[in-house]
Amino acid sequence: MILLSCSSNHCSLSSNVMATILNSSSTFPHLGWGRRRSCNLPSINRSVSKTTVAYYGLRSPPYKLDALEPYMSQKTLEVHWGAHHRNYVEALNKQLEKNDILYGCTLDELIRLTYNNGNPLPEFNNAAQVWNHDFFWESMQPGGGEMPKLGLLEQIEKDFGSFDNLKDKFIEAALTSFGSGWVWLVLKREKRCLAIVKTSNAINPLVWNDIPIISLDLWEHAYYLDYKNDRAKYVNTYMNHLVSWNAAAARMARAQAFVNLGEPKIPVA
Repeated sequence: MILLSCSSNHCSLSSNVMATILNSSSTFPHLGWGRRRSCNLPSINRSVSKTTVAYYGLRSPPYKLDALEPYMSQKTLEVHWGAHHRNYVEALNKQLEKNDILYGCTLDELIRLTYNNGNPLPEFNNAAQVWNHDFFWESMQPGGGEMPKLGLLEQIEKDFGSFDNLKDKFIEAALTSFGSGWVWLVLKREKRCLAIVKTSNAINPLVWNDIPIISLDLWEHAYYLDYKNDRAKYVNTYMNHLVSWNAAAARMARAQAFVNLGEPKIPVA
């Protein structure tokens, strides 16, 4: 993980990342990060059930597949969500058929467990990619890209100086990422500020105990049908026309149950 910015004066950078992920019982669903029971179930009776039909299902985006046009085409959603995302779900379920000790995990628990402190288990990549794509679809909306409002905007201005600075840093992070991966706006728990991070392949910020706020998929299959090799046009289009600051505000509001940001308070819709 590369930390790119956390620019408020009270928010000095640190090389430390969250350790001992496997020993933590806290989790962070897409719109809430409360504590849950552990999914480590050593008492499972493996003889009770011989066949598992499915552990996780393919979640639909929160809009019709043509709703993001002309900025993201229905064809891209059909291929990206309908094929690539579906393949991650199906591959994960096939892996879990052979490893029922992980039965009962929420998806974010599964990610934290299988990341295995930086030595990922075979299930990690598919589990993380299922979560990443669910979160990505929810990070966009028809008519997106408008300036955030109220407390979210104030927090952005506090941590980045201005909304324009945030956009510039986010776009720069996306364009300087090598190969496949993701760029994220996250809330840093310990530093209590927003920051931009980029991750490679399937890795996401949950493994470092960060709280994701928005994300952008930088795998080529996310944009090739609409933008060919023009990643810059794709990234700028996302920031100007697709990103959902409404979803970001909701995630920030829920995050404040676990991170005391002081003022401003992000109002819950």
